[in-house]
Amino acid sequence: MFKLSLYKMDMKKIVFATNNSHKLTELRQMLGDRYEILGLADIGCHEDIPETASVIEGNARMKAQYVKEHYGYDCFSDDTGLEIDALNGEPGVYSARYAGPGHDSEANIDKVLSKLEGVTNRTARFRTAIALLQGDEMHLFEGQVEGVILTERHGTGGFGYDSIFQPLEGDGLTFAQMPPEEKNRISHRGRAVARLVAYLSGNE
Repeated sequence: MFKLSLYKMDMKKIVFATNNSHKLTELRQMLGDRYEILGLADIGCHEDIPETASVIEGNARMKAQYVKEHYGYDCFSDDTGLEIDALNGEPGVYSARYAGPGHDSEANIDKVLSKLEGVTNRTARFRTAIALLQGDEMHLFEGQVEGVILTERHGTGGFGYDSIFQPLEGDGLTFAQMPPEEKNRISHRGRAVARLVAYLSGNE
């Protein structure tokens, strides 16, 4: 027990600028034991961090800078957008609040399905941008996955739009139907995190 506690003390701490428990769990699984990943609640950050950029990369940078400036921690932050071709790229940067400011995933899905009713072109993609701020250096890592929007929900895992997004890879399953390790392997966030991990591993 003493060795484990000492090991934990020696681990590098880095903040993931989110209160989303699903994202924290996924990122901790992906990063393993290289770093101690802290969420916003762990550092006492309970305010709403501004996300007013017009692109996901801008929002990711804004959140990482906010944590560094106000709390002093090295930080990485992500922003993800679902881009649906038939909706001219919507919901895009507004994906988390597409149906309103409450970040209601079910309402967001309902709005997408309603707007796509009767539409045959259902091609879409998820894009994730991760901004890492270490010291005064900012780094950006991106991931993307192509897929289609189904006409109804399938699966109970995941979060966000996972139950209606079927990636072109993945044996015809939605993200919500996949085991976490399979989703992490091919997902937009998984690909962006893989680039983040590769960078962090090379700088330890």
